[in-house]
Amino acid sequence: MPRIRQPRKGSMEYWPRKRALDIVARIRTWTPSKETKLIGFAAYKVGMTHLIVNDNRMTSLTKGEDIQMPVTILECPPLKIASIIIYRKDAYGLHSTGQINAEKLEKETTRKIIAQKKPIKQPDTKNMAEVRVLAYTQPKLTSIGKKKPEFFELGIGGTKPEEKLAFAQGLLGKEIKITDVFTEGQLVDTTSITKGKGLQGPMKRFGLSKRSHKSQKGKRGPGSLGPWHGPRTYRVAHQGQMGFQQRVDRNKQIIKISDDTTKINVKGGFIRYGFIKNQYILIKGSINGAHKRLITLTLPRLIITKLPKEPPQIVYTSTSSKN
Repeated sequence: MPRIRQPRKGSMEYWPRKRALDIVARIRTWTPSKETKLIGFAAYKVGMTHLIVNDNRMTSLTKGEDIQMPVTILECPPLKIASIIIYRKDAYGLHSTGQINAEKLEKETTRKIIAQKKPIKQPDTKNMAEVRVLAYTQPKLTSIGKKKPEFFELGIGGTKPEEKLAFAQGLLGKEIKITDVFTEGQLVDTTSITKGKGLQGPMKRFGLSKRSHKSQKGKRGPGSLGPWHGPRTYRVAHQGQMGFQQRVDRNKQIIKISDDTTKINVKGGFIRYGFIKNQYILIKGSINGAHKRLITLTLPRLIITKLPKEPPQIVYTSTSSKN
């Protein structure tokens, strides 16, 4: 029997494959935008359903016909801006020089942070290179049974830090809706923490083939730890943590943004979530993460999908029970 030769299993881009430090995704790089506005938002994952839409892709074989489309539902309660963070830049990167806090926060924020009794000294804005805002969610407005908010940074588009600071000062302490950031038909990148699957073997974790029934010392393992002449064992597929890791889904299209919850709530509520009470969006395809998990939406870093700027017309939305 010939020797089986194939590329290695598992991408080395993600290493080590361990659990994420926080359940809220951390955005390290924000896509620049010339327009002075927020370039990110966060929403809770509800579940999936399917639509019947009129295909409007120019090169599609089913153009003009009604096709089925799976979509992910995200509930988007308004975000609130807690503070403005000002950064300076040197040879080692960005460093925070201080922040400007809102005068009043929601009482649920004390479950996450310690309230400041004394006002923080105003930061130096002379040498600022970047301005971002610290936002927090309002899960009390949803039906997920949670009051403790999540805190995270959001980037601001624009070219001059002074314009970003003036824009952020106008948002301080106010609510931000999904319609203030994104529009229907727009492409976004979704960043989230994937569903955790615990300790898994190399066959499920990396897709190895089962070894021959005559092999010794196990049939569901890699069979060899690699050459003796060097520490390369970390490249060999082993058992370990699978899931609960930060991942990015590129170029997801927003099909619909709506306030009418009667057109999307299913009979009996969504499994492991409940009923939608706020604005919601429908995103084409699936998204990483479990139910009730926070999904961060950002501008796409690289558009690799050619789609019409306008979303397809929705003919039918499934609201049947998912049980």
